[in-house]
Amino acid sequence: MTKKALKQICKDQKLYLTPHLNDILYLHFRGFGKIENLEEYTGVKCLWLECNGIEKIENLGFMKELKCLYLQQNMLKKVENLEELDGLDTLNVSNNIIRSIENIACLPVLNTLQIAHNRLASAGDIKELASCQKLSIVDLSYNKIDDPNIVDVLAEMPNLVRAHIFGVVLNLIGNPVIKKIKNYRKNMILKLKNLKYLDDRPVFPRERACTEAWAQGGPAAEKEERERWINKERQKMEDGFNGDELQ
Repeated sequence: MTKKALKQICKDQKLYLTPHLNDILYLHFRGFGKIENLEEYTGVKCLWLECNGIEKIENLGFMKELKCLYLQQNMLKKVENLEELDGLDTLNVSNNIIRSIENIACLPVLNTLQIAHNRLASAGDIKELASCQKLSIVDLSYNKIDDPNIVDVLAEMPNLVRAHIFGVVLNLIGNPVIKKIKNYRKNMILKLKNLKYLDDRPVFPRERACTEAWAQGGPAAEKEERERWINKERQKMEDGFNGDELQ
């Protein structure tokens, strides 16, 4: 990743040849082994480093404008050296060899973390999530997580317990833990009060209400609550139809 190579890439992609004028930089699929020589690219907001041979996150502290960092499909063993990127909103480190989520609580506005297809396994490996104040989208799919105690860690995530306009998206598909948590989906919804999307399906108010009824009174209460919602929706449709007739 030489300065000459970077300028040639900018030229080929019809980007600015003056480094600091670029707000996006495409450096993916280049075979780079190290992040270096980017000091002049101070205006970059979105940096693509996907599918290289990068082993370490480094030399990015001067990118004060950086919002999105894409490092999926590299050879990273850990998340590090991000503390100066206090405007970072999105971090993708999927398809690496990371064993622990760490060094991201220092990112005050981090909203999206994609860390699928890594080597996370226990509740301890993801405990850093509980300290992330703004995190709302978390993709943990296809790791090796088999520890049911992860639910307690996830329940401590600020955006999963506080009122939030969008709620939280969580993906655990492909982890052994799903089979270890009895009534997995129901219990995740009960524990994570602000969960709006779990794995491959949204959590609608109707499902949450039925799940809470199930927790209180079992299958019979769940059935009764579901019928109440069906009747309510039917009545709403009938009222709307009658209103159209009167116009």
